[in-house]
Amino acid sequence: MAEHTGHRWVSRAAPLREDPRFVTGRGRYVADITPAGTLHIGLVTSPHAHARIGAITVEEALRVEGVVAVLTGAELAKETRPLRQYLDTPDIEWRPLAVEETRYAGEWVAAVVATSRARAEDGAELVEVDYEPLPAILDPEAAIKPGAPLVHAAHGTNVMTHREFAWGDVVGDRARSAGSSRVRVRWNRNSTVPLETFGVVASWDEHRRVLDVWASVQMPQFPDQLAAALAIPGNQVRVHFDVDVGGSYGVKRGIKHAVLAGYLARRLHVPVKLIEDRAENMHGGDFHGPDRIFDVELGYASDGTFTTISIEVLDDEGAYPGRSPLQLAKPIGAIVGPYRIPSASYTATAVTTNKTGQVAVRGFGQAPTNYAIEAAVDAVARELGMDRLELRRRNFIRPEEFPYRIPSGTEYDSGDYPAVLDKVIGLADLDALRRRRDEIRRSGRLAGIGVATCLEPGGGNAIFENLMNPSNDKTTFPEGCRLRVDGTGGITVIVAISSAGQSHDSMLATLTGEELGHDPATISVVRADSLTGMPSQSPVGSRMTIVLGRAIHGAADELKARLRAIGAHQLRLDPDEVDYVDGDVVSRADPDRRVDWAELVAIAHRKQHLMPPGVQPGLEVVHVAHTPRSGGLAASDGTVQLYPCYSFEAHLVLAVIDPGTGVVELADYFLAHDCGTVINPEVVRGMVYGGTAHGIGVALYEQFAFDDNGQPLTQSFMDYLLPSAHEIPTIVDVEHCTPSPFTTLGQKGAGEAGYMGAPAAVAGAVNDALIAAGATPVSSLPIKPSDVWAALHAVNASKRDQESGVLQ
Repeated sequence: MAEHTGHRWVSRAAPLREDPRFVTGRGRYVADITPAGTLHIGLVTSPHAHARIGAITVEEALRVEGVVAVLTGAELAKETRPLRQYLDTPDIEWRPLAVEETRYAGEWVAAVVATSRARAEDGAELVEVDYEPLPAILDPEAAIKPGAPLVHAAHGTNVMTHREFAWGDVVGDRARSAGSSRVRVRWNRNSTVPLETFGVVASWDEHRRVLDVWASVQMPQFPDQLAAALAIPGNQVRVHFDVDVGGSYGVKRGIKHAVLAGYLARRLHVPVKLIEDRAENMHGGDFHGPDRIFDVELGYASDGTFTTISIEVLDDEGAYPGRSPLQLAKPIGAIVGPYRIPSASYTATAVTTNKTGQVAVRGFGQAPTNYAIEAAVDAVARELGMDRLELRRRNFIRPEEFPYRIPSGTEYDSGDYPAVLDKVIGLADLDALRRRRDEIRRSGRLAGIGVATCLEPGGGNAIFENLMNPSNDKTTFPEGCRLRVDGTGGITVIVAISSAGQSHDSMLATLTGEELGHDPATISVVRADSLTGMPSQSPVGSRMTIVLGRAIHGAADELKARLRAIGAHQLRLDPDEVDYVDGDVVSRADPDRRVDWAELVAIAHRKQHLMPPGVQPGLEVVHVAHTPRSGGLAASDGTVQLYPCYSFEAHLVLAVIDPGTGVVELADYFLAHDCGTVINPEVVRGMVYGGTAHGIGVALYEQFAFDDNGQPLTQSFMDYLLPSAHEIPTIVDVEHCTPSPFTTLGQKGAGEAGYMGAPAAVAGAVNDALIAAGATPVSSLPIKPSDVWAALHAVNASKRDQESGVLQ
């Protein structure tokens, strides 16, 4: 449970207002929305990883009963604009349907529109496409070499961006080091694969000139980008945010889906619906996550103190870079992790290959970097023969050093890393855990303990766009809300965001209730659409409690100021002589003199004769807030305040391995977590558990794989392995609280909790077991049973060779 912080409703356990609706099956998803006369889209997809598109024959498809139209990429391109790219790559055009070339297996080539999805699929099977196969490139390291096949020939290279940064005296610190550890690790392509695939319904009202869109979306600037691609004004696109999103964690972008449906709805003058099937989602939906190769060098003094760190990363973006290269910027704001490292260098390269595109998956690229840093820390511990926990403790930023500026210019807000580590050690009873590990080893099985201490940057801001593309001078990522008090005194908070299970309604009601002194259970939450709502960048980057919380605070302050003015006028006092106390306005000098909530509301709505001069009637305010500590561009050397808040987590995990099969079982899992002031303990616990389960999947099971020809090998859950309840151990967690000084109540981000450290911790546990058996650590995720078996087999083969040599 969170440590109670003295607030009235914040940090206290309370029922989640979303739960009854979902538990009773009353959620409302895009699949539930089918306006009268809706037509459905079926997709024609490319069987080739790279091919030139010749003739497309559609006559047979149009003869299928119920088929209304067939749309090709060339037709669509004539009347729409390319989808947005975040880098300056004018020679690369990304469109919903391929034009001239298809650049990955599964890319959409044509769309069939019919009266049902089944008929649309029947029609799609009859569309004939002439393809001329072209050379494909799948390996990102091969893609950057001279002479490699080009994904986009007009661009002239497969390199999308290459940035080099150095902060502090890297050369001098390296020269003064007693030694350095080098690790090369691979984070293979995976994603969140939510239960609900992406869906969209679009309906064009010709008389009002408005495109209504219902989509299972989690994407910044979605309405703006949809309007831009369709070449219509922004005020003609109305995205409805009162739709439940069945899981996302970043992947529900769906911009190409919405452009396709929106265009067809306008062209055909009927509602059009597109719901991905699982195969379309998994290998053609452009929703994969980071696919990275890291080379890390961590310098150290003879006592184990870290001296400098160098990180080089190569990221495979797939065929169309879109927003994904921006993920390479986020680690700059936590480039040294939780450690005191005086200098750092960072080289980031993004390349294209003939694979489906990637997007911002949970954490926006920070978890892979955490894994790479923690692998390097473990390597230093091995080289020095030091305890891994002691090495981390020795290098932690100390509590009294906060706010702490790291070499890349970002200032961490607050933390007590040693205290959090102590909590997880106590929770696990580390001595007992080590005894259990050793007993398992003596029994003939392999066992290891993994540790990870990692940061979760929270309060996502737009400045990473400037870091990866200096020509982009965007510096704000605002959130807005409207607070409204009606004539009966009822409070409503209105926002324009979609939710994918983050319990935003409960959060908004709790924060509003805390600010205004009213029971959150009495506060209504309404989701406006994009034409009636306030600015929002969507719930990304663990930012809602931080940035939207700031907007709620600002709106509440404005509302209370108006109420104080009304109350002070009745009491014949100046506004600075009264206080707002739980809805009433009270004389500061004589608390018995007050104007209660009901009377304040009545005056504001119905009693003009009692209103103070110049004060607007009614009780409704809108407040738009910037991200805390934002507003500046990156300096020429790349130094910047990237994120405002930094949560921290420490993991301890015991892994048990069957030496005959290489199968890994996680026997125990302990986690201590600090996200500042907790708004709702159960929501944070859910984030921690879900994120940890996701991280376990990344560490041991999940990977999108391709054959040498670019064909996806993981087209269903038979091949793409997700951990179930059988693979996830009981997770025992504890909260710690170091409030942020830069947020309204001390809150930090928690939406990516658990996932930030779980992959590193699980990998560390497996490698601890392998090293004890004399094997080489595995350096690529996921760690499959075949990887473990191969590592052990190499040890056994070496022993046999040695024994054979002795016998000879």
